[in-house]
Formats: sequence, structure tokens, C-alpha cells
Amino acid sequence: MLTVHARPAVVAGNARAPRTSARVVAGAATARVAPAKSPALSFRTASLGSAGAVRAAPRPARVRRAVAATASAGTAVTFSAADLGAAPPPASSFEWKGAKLQAAALSVGVGLAVQFLLPCPAAVAPQAWTLLAIFLSTITGLVLTPLPVGAWAFIGLSTTVVTKTLTFQQAFSAMTNDVIWLIVLAFFFAKGFVQTGLGDRVATFFVKTMGKSTLGLSYGLSISEALLAPAMPSTTARAGGVYLPIIKSLAKNAGSEPGPTANKLGAFLIQTQLQSSGHSSAMCMTAAAQNLLSLKLAASLGIVVASPWLTWFKAACVPAIVGLAVTPLLVFKLMPPEIQDTPEAPIAAAEKLKKLGPLSQDEQMVVATMGLTVLLWIFGDKIGMSSVTAAMLGMSLQLFTGVITWADCLNEKGAWDTLLWFAVLIGMSAQLNQLGFITYLSDTVAGALAKTAMGWQQTFVLLHACYFGIHYLFASQTAQVAALSTAFMAMMIASGAPPLLAGLTMAFHTNLFGAITHYASGQGAVYFGAGFVDLPTTFKLGGILGVVNILIWGVVGGAWWKVIGLY
Repeated sequence: MLTVHARPAVVAGNARAPRTSARVVAGAATARVAPAKSPALSFRTASLGSAGAVRAAPRPARVRRAVAATASAGTAVTFSAADLGAAPPPASSFEWKGAKLQAAALSVGVGLAVQFLLPCPAAVAPQAWTLLAIFLSTITGLVLTPLPVGAWAFIGLSTTVVTKTLTFQQAFSAMTNDVIWLIVLAFFFAKGFVQTGLGDRVATFFVKTMGKSTLGLSYGLSISEALLAPAMPSTTARAGGVYLPIIKSLAKNAGSEPGPTANKLGAFLIQTQLQSSGHSSAMCMTAAAQNLLSLKLAASLGIVVASPWLTWFKAACVPAIVGLAVTPLLVFKLMPPEIQDTPEAPIAAAEKLKKLGPLSQDEQMVVATMGLTVLLWIFGDKIGMSSVTAAMLGMSLQLFTGVITWADCLNEKGAWDTLLWFAVLIGMSAQLNQLGFITYLSDTVAGALAKTAMGWQQTFVLLHACYFGIHYLFASQTAQVAALSTAFMAMMIASGAPPLLAGLTMAFHTNLFGAITHYASGQGAVYFGAGFVDLPTTFKLGGILGVVNILIWGVVGGAWWKVIGLY
């Protein structure tokens, strides 16, 4: 389009010809109308059309009349490229901008195969079988990602309503699930830690205290994360918002950058922090989003955990502490850093703390509000306050005091995305349970296992091993929990395993495979994206440390759980 602006100019009382300027935008086209030497305005055009410059176009009578009127009125007039005699730009070729078609076809194909090629068992209601097909198609899409997770989950949810498999109310029933909202609030709490710099301050303090050697530095960072985790319930937020910036700074100061110098220091610190984060996340109920989801799904099977925060910590503390003690040393042996001593790190950390000065007002408010929230998480059941209610109170205080703004909450897109796709998966899983499919599955598997004459202990170990291996197909810990945890717990219970043991160990387990690949978890992607560790090393160390994690929690944890009476 062409817009002409004209205004008469007066010089020493004499009227001059109007000055006229214009710009054409028609696809890639632009044009200018040059000032005329007489009232009969002339046009110069350039770059009209996609083929490059076009020679001067004739002045159609309609254009001449409009420009003259514009000049006298001092207003603006708009022309199209066609008005100027220019050919319209050629139509561009069609370009698909939607879902990845191959991944989408495979995801939908799984559901269609279940629905139309596999016979529905007589003991399963047709409605449950259709919902299973949609659910498996949705889960496959979460693995293959034809669309972002939230978008694909929404399509799956819409399919349940369109096909009348679920009513609208049933499909959206999980939106009021307290655990989902606790996870959303966890994103907001993590935002407060990062935004105020409190998390950075805590980690820097441990660098100052324990950072004289490379190994001591890794222990300092790991311990600080374990202490932050209960009040900062997002492993990914801790990784990206606190520890990766610190590690990159330490590595840079030591001359270690992604590439040839990565093994000087950066690669070791990255892997140590990633591998240790699984134990930090498993130690406390509120240390990771998937922990809360696991307990919610366990409750749907009738597994009641009294005083959940304290019960969780009592069961998890011993294997988690052993894991935190062993992991940095094991990574040190498997990929020893070229720099063994870091005498400059404590000095730099002390200088940074000095620059930071005393706790800011916002940091003090985070300490106060999160301190209250954590206390209520631990002891709230004594006064009848649930975990999500405590979190709502803590977040309300942070909003009221200005530590975090509502705009910050609205901009936390990951929280709202999680709200949607978590609700979809939890809702479908709950409906499958209500329709009797989970009971059918667990009874069928239990019957098959009974024929093998295996005790519940062997079945318990076998199912945990399968659950670990399956995670190589998942790009999210929480997605695997939502998709499989209910069925695995049901099969364990059906084989004779103590319900509380099954519920807690499945929740612990989900944290332990978050570092086996670069896509196994959000924190895995964050640390791999820093570029210090190549893909073969990531898979090798991830596999070794993943097995070690299972052994620590299986052997040390198993002995401890026997002592405290879980079985």
C-alpha cells in the first residue's frame, strides 16, 4: 500500500509547491514519491514486487487527482500497488506450519491400532477401551512431540469430548486437583528465589566455604542444592536459575569453556550437579513436582501416607545422604577434571558475597515466607492444613509484600503449560481407574506373575527395573509418572507388596533416572545445553550413575526401610 502525506510550505510569504512523501508496502514492495518541481507531481518507484527494482511507473489519472487533493487538504491518501500500475507480488508456495506430520501420524496410529485392531477384552468396558486408545495416543505424542506438550495434550483432551468418551466435566475434572496447583505454585516460588538472588547467595556461600578443591567445590554445590530443594520445588528452576550460572562462571574463571577446555573443570561440575540433583529431589516431598504427583496417584489407589512430609523424609533421608556422599566422588573417578585445586574460587565467592551485601528486603521476605511455608508443609497436618493450602498462604504473602508480582506469575509460561497437560494426563488416568481398566490390568499382570511362582519381592524388583528402562522413551519425569505410575503401583500391590512401600519407592524412583540422558528431565536438558559434555559421555555417565542410584536406594534404602518398618 502507498500512503501520501503532503503539506504546503511557505517561504518569505510565497507559496511553494507541496512537499509530498510516501512509502509503499506491498509484500516486499516499497515506493517513494519524490518532491515535485511543479504542482504536477511526479513519482519515482523502487523495489516494487519480489523480482527487484521496477522502472518508473506511469502516473494514472486517479493517482494524479488524489495527490493533488491531498496536497491542498494537507491530509493523507493510500494507494495499492495496483493503483500505481505495479504487478502484484507472486503468490508464495504453500508451507506447512503445523505439527510434525510423521510424529503426529505415529502418535495417532497407536491409538487407532488399539481401538480398531486390538479386540476389547470382555472384562473392559468399551468406553474404557476407547479412553485407553486416546490416552496411549496422547502419551506417544508426549514422547515424539509432534506439537508442544501442552498443545498435544489439549488435542487429546478435546478428542475425549468430541468422541463422547468423556463429558466436558469429566475431561476437565482434574483442573481442580490440589497437587496440580501445588506444582504451579512451585514454579512461582522458584521464580522468587531466582528473581531476588537468594538462591545464588546460598550457593555462593557454600562455594566460599568448601571450594578450595575441585571435589570440595562439587560437594559444596551439591549440599547447597539439597538444602534449597525443600523450599524451591523445581529441579529445573534450581538448575537453570541458580547452579548453571554459577558453574559457568567458575569454569570461565578457571579457563574452562565448552569445547577443548571443557574437561578442565566445567564438564565435571556440570555432571556432578546433574547426577546429585536426583538425590536432592528425592530427599524431601516438596523438592520436585513429580513427588507431589506421585503421592496423589498413590492416594487414588488407597495408599494413605500419614504426615506425608515427615514420613517421606524419614524414609528417604538415609539413601539420599549416601547418594549425595558417593556421587561427586564417583563422577570425579569416572571423568577426573584437569584442574584439581581451585584456590581462587573461595576468594571470588567471598568478593561476590561482599558486593551482594546484607540480605535485601526481598530476600528477607522470601526467607520469612518460605520458612513459614516449609514449617506448614512439615507440621500442617497437625492443624488440618494441607500442603497446597500452605503453599497458597505462602504465595499470597509473597504477592502481598511485592516479592513477586502477578505479572511475574502470568509470565511464568511453564507453570500454566504444566497446569494444562498435567491435568489432562491425571484426568485420563483417573478416569481409566474409575472405569475399571487399571484394576483389570493389575489383576491380569498379577495373575501372570503368580504363575511364575515369584514372590512379591522379585516382582517388586522386576517392575522397578522395567520402570527405569522405560524412561529412555520419555522426555519428562512427570510425564512418565502420570502415564505409568498408577499401573505399576497397582501391579506391585496386587503381587503382595506393602502399599506404603510401593507408593513411596515409586515416588523416590522417578527422581533417580532424571540424568540418564540429555532429554530425561528438564534439568538434564538445561545442563546439556551448556555445551560442556558431549552426547556419548552424557549417555555413558548417565547409564552408569543411573544404575548406581538404583543400587544405593535399593540396597541401602531397602535395609533402612526394613529398620523403620515399611515392610
